[in-house]
Amino acid sequence: MPFSRTEKLVGSDKFLKIKQACVLIIGLGGVGGYALEAIVRSGVSKVIIVDHDVVSISNLNRQILATYDTIGCPKVEVAKKRIKSINPDCEVITYQSFYNMDTKNEILNHQIDYCIDCFDTVTYKIDLVYECYKRNIKLITCCGTANKFDPSKLEIMRLEKTSVDPLAKVLRNKLKKHPKYHKMMCVCSTEYPKKHTKEDIKDQIRKEVIPPLSNSFVPATAGLLLASYVINDLIK
Repeated sequence: MPFSRTEKLVGSDKFLKIKQACVLIIGLGGVGGYALEAIVRSGVSKVIIVDHDVVSISNLNRQILATYDTIGCPKVEVAKKRIKSINPDCEVITYQSFYNMDTKNEILNHQIDYCIDCFDTVTYKIDLVYECYKRNIKLITCCGTANKFDPSKLEIMRLEKTSVDPLAKVLRNKLKKHPKYHKMMCVCSTEYPKKHTKEDIKDQIRKEVIPPLSNSFVPATAGLLLASYVINDLIK
């Protein structure tokens, strides 16, 4: 049996809770891809995945869905194929789109047990918190993983306990009046973000954008921490 070791580890009753859960993952980049991998390999039998993007060559340094064979392919389709290769019985619902005001009702119109937020658009991260609260969907969010180099500095914590992460600061300020602000969980790093080099600044002037600095292990660790929290919460 593919999940027999997990079932023996947690017990049959708790494993049934994992198996029967529906988990929504928004964003299938460096963080979300690994969160999805761990969720599926834990035995969850229904996942909803949301990402508008296709795999690009710049994803190869950190994203589990990125290989030379998948460049140019929609991430949700690559993810679905990978999920089915791990667990053919897993139900996979895909949305190749952004989470926004136009798409959120369709995306959230499912019986969802947990939402893992792995995308970076602050406006819609905030909206997702309110929507999950209204719909009684449990949520854990990921703060910034770009410009970080030490995965051991990542922690699962309440949003109110975050400190040096710029994205977390914005979320704290925007959500401080939210009724569940003090209970909201996130994965966040205590590492100060790395500063960009002079070459990055020149690149900003040339392209009008500074690319986020990234590696293979910080986003991956964040994704695994998100998944571990969800699985442990499901079997409480």
